[in-house]
Amino acid sequence: MDWFDALIMGIVQGLAEYLPISSSGHLEIFHDLLGLQTDGADSLQFDVILHIATVLSTIVVLWHEFSRLCKSFFTMRRDQNTLLVWKILVSCIPVLFVGVFLKDRIEALFGGQLLVVGVCLCITAALLAFAYFTRTKPIWLNRRTVVSGETGRNISFMDAFIIGCAQAVAVLPGLSRSGSTIATGILLGNKRDRLASFSFLMVIIPVLGAALLDIYAACTGKKEPGNIGVLPCIVGFIASFLVGCVACKWMINLVKKGGLVWFSLYCIVVGIICIIFA
Repeated sequence: MDWFDALIMGIVQGLAEYLPISSSGHLEIFHDLLGLQTDGADSLQFDVILHIATVLSTIVVLWHEFSRLCKSFFTMRRDQNTLLVWKILVSCIPVLFVGVFLKDRIEALFGGQLLVVGVCLCITAALLAFAYFTRTKPIWLNRRTVVSGETGRNISFMDAFIIGCAQAVAVLPGLSRSGSTIATGILLGNKRDRLASFSFLMVIIPVLGAALLDIYAACTGKKEPGNIGVLPCIVGFIASFLVGCVACKWMINLVKKGGLVWFSLYCIVVGIICIIFA
């Protein structure tokens, strides 16, 4: 992989991480289109670097809210901000389980598995469409949680766990993390104006945790360093961060307006193309 390939991959990651079209799936697609010769482990390590960049862009865009949450949590205040942090921690439990017990199986799905990407993109399309057409009739049992525009109910601990399960399943390449978590929240009847920021904040801990584990494994000799190269990693990181800052702001506004259904059409078309050429 040279620096130009890394630039393209960084731009793709920056856009696809926030738009509900699956960043991991599109990285696999462009991995194939660019003819990059990397195995599953190297591909996943490079993807982690790009994900760290978009996590940092999330922190920058949502800095006001992020700093407020950190201040309340670490000073042990009993307020809504601390409560939200605990909900975010609860949402991380399912993906932690996947990371500990299923990491090797997940790695095997990376590195040119276009058929898996295509099928998962079609599932993403179906989920986005289902969430859009049932948005006025949430599946939650409480009838008072009917969603209309900006109304709805706050995210509960049970909601956070269910949304976290959606995030855990979305580690599959082609299954959009943002699309899965936001669509799940819409189906549960949660407020749209809170879902996007919650979805983006809840990924910070898993991504940074995975990065720290990779660094620890490399430092202790338990895992060989990737063969991507320093320059491509730097270029991909910067591109992913800058594009991610723009895409994050855009996606938050899109969720409030309820315009995710158009991405369902995009995902089904790209998914079918992937299945055909797989």
